[in-house]
Amino acid sequence: MQIIETALGSYPLQRLPVSRKGKDPLRAWDAADEYLLNYLNEQALPNANNKPILLINDAFGALAVSLHQYAIHSWSDSLVAHQAALNNLNLNQIESDYQAIPSTTPLSHHYNLVLIKIPKTLALLEYQLTQLKPHINPQCTIIAAGMAKHIHTSTLKCFEKIIGTTSTSLARKKARLIFACNDQTALSGKQAALSRKQEPVTPSYPKSFTDDALNLSLSNHANVFSKDHLDIGARFMIQQLEKHLPEKPYKQVIDLGCGNGVLGIIAKRLLTDSKISFVDESYMAIDSAKTNYLVNIPSDPDLKDARFHSSNCLEQISHKADLILCNPPFHQAHSIGDQIAWQMFKQSKQHLNAGGELWVIGNRHLGYHIKLMKLFGNCRTLASNKKFVVLLAKSLSELTV
Repeated sequence: MQIIETALGSYPLQRLPVSRKGKDPLRAWDAADEYLLNYLNEQALPNANNKPILLINDAFGALAVSLHQYAIHSWSDSLVAHQAALNNLNLNQIESDYQAIPSTTPLSHHYNLVLIKIPKTLALLEYQLTQLKPHINPQCTIIAAGMAKHIHTSTLKCFEKIIGTTSTSLARKKARLIFACNDQTALSGKQAALSRKQEPVTPSYPKSFTDDALNLSLSNHANVFSKDHLDIGARFMIQQLEKHLPEKPYKQVIDLGCGNGVLGIIAKRLLTDSKISFVDESYMAIDSAKTNYLVNIPSDPDLKDARFHSSNCLEQISHKADLILCNPPFHQAHSIGDQIAWQMFKQSKQHLNAGGELWVIGNRHLGYHIKLMKLFGNCRTLASNKKFVVLLAKSLSELTV
């Protein structure tokens, strides 16, 4: 556990998931958080005016904790981000007017101060700014923060196109601030019609595509991986599902880290009597998976055989499974690491019935077979190619680790 120190205070903060080694290798904040908080202190928190402050993409609660004396609305696509903020508020024994807003929930307030951490994908930023636009007051102060290497010309153009005049700060500790002025609302009707900035911005998401080879129609929100085509890793995994699953008797299946739900959908087609649980910490992923299930499994319009869970890996899941399908991420926002994969594997072991199987698709170089062998005592390679490997680990007992 490490301590963030800014002009607004010093607070111990913890990332999620907590490191299994007892010492977090990564901090729960970055230099962009520090820059933003120190700037707010210098400016005496501009434009708060006793209204809630809207935080967008506050990863682990560094902003929420440091600004706890204000009413905070935290809008994020990450359940883990919301959990981390609440955990860190509790860690610091802070009672706060904190409201977690999922990304799939429309904003309902108007804001005078909006603080944004630049997300990993431009698509998510575009979606968020488009949804934000109707909910900012004319004199709203909008400040975004990010590491300089993650702020591109396209980032600034996105703010300019949707919000208005945009400028940046000098860099400090390789971090920058972005200032966006909501000046479009000040234009008269005639001026607005002539202004380049007032071109209507049509939301680009959800985005849909079809895969004729698999007879799939998939719809994806802005923060869902591989939004306009089926990624090659999932396709390779599906080949193995189609080859091996028809002979399996498994009734309870979990698609862990489901994304748009494609693996769970294919599993349901192959195991027609099964019940599928779609699990992801991304609210957009769960919403996309639900939409895609209804479109591609028309035999279950009432969702009798499907459940959809926003969950930190399997922490919010109480039932066990015969089969868990997992395509684990090897990054958390901009940070690369195996901590999420390890958490997924460990919790899968705890959630499998005796004889149940965990199937994992991953890049060959990640060495997941070592982790699975350590946890399960067994690991079999179902298939591999130059880039990917499909691994199977079997639960030999109901004992957990």
